[in-house]
Amino acid sequence: MDDLSNQLKTLESLESLGFTLPGPAYIAGAILFSILGFAAYRHGKKASLKTFKWLGIALMLYPYVITDTVWLYVVGAALCLGLYAYRK
Repeated sequence: MDDLSNQLKTLESLESLGFTLPGPAYIAGAILFSILGFAAYRHGKKASLKTFKWLGIALMLYPYVITDTVWLYVVGAALCLGLYAYRK
């Protein structure tokens, strides 16, 4: 029980410094858009489509920059629309 209280104190001290854990919706969105980005990157690489490849890279990496769940989904949807617009 002492170990649990130490972990809670550590979590509280990190939260006081501004560090927070992402919620389940954020984690699910980050995984979803990263998988879509990887698939787009592979398709762009095989088909020699630079736009697809770079949009795939952007989809894989942008969750590291955006911390708000709503913006994660907004930017991810916009990048997916970009993939849809540049499909062949």
